[in-house]
Amino acid sequence: MSPVSKSDRKASLGTAKKSPRGFTDEEKAAMKEYIKERSSETLSASEGEAMVLSKIAEMKGSDRVIGGKLHSIIKETAPGLTPRTWYGMPAYSKEGKVVCFFQPALKFKSRYATLGFSDSAKLDEGDMWPTVYALKTLGGAEEAKVRALLKKAVD
Repeated sequence: MSPVSKSDRKASLGTAKKSPRGFTDEEKAAMKEYIKERSSETLSASEGEAMVLSKIAEMKGSDRVIGGKLHSIIKETAPGLTPRTWYGMPAYSKEGKVVCFFQPALKFKSRYATLGFSDSAKLDEGDMWPTVYALKTLGGAEEAKVRALLKKAVD
């Protein structure tokens, strides 16, 4: 059996693109947002909420709708969480630690938005459980699930 040449290997890969080196523009922007947020960690709850509402207002289409609904649901269901931004995304913290966050689909050019929970959320179920949920819409069934997750996360 003869060894496969580099050109034969490339040909067998077809049109597959090499993975980019370094960070994407979206990742770089998120890191810059995080640095800015770290320098303003002493914001009051009302200032944090203003930042979250500003981020939601910047969103487009379904991201804005879902972000606005989530904000209302979180404030209503888990009033002990403090709104803030985290890597430029709406987030909600308890005792300075992010519990959950909303990542709009357009933030990283994804096909759906996500609601994520950090390790500060108490969602543990045995040895394995989900911490990020895809959101294409936020209807009644999804809202009920979000409320149940939030209640569990902050208990």
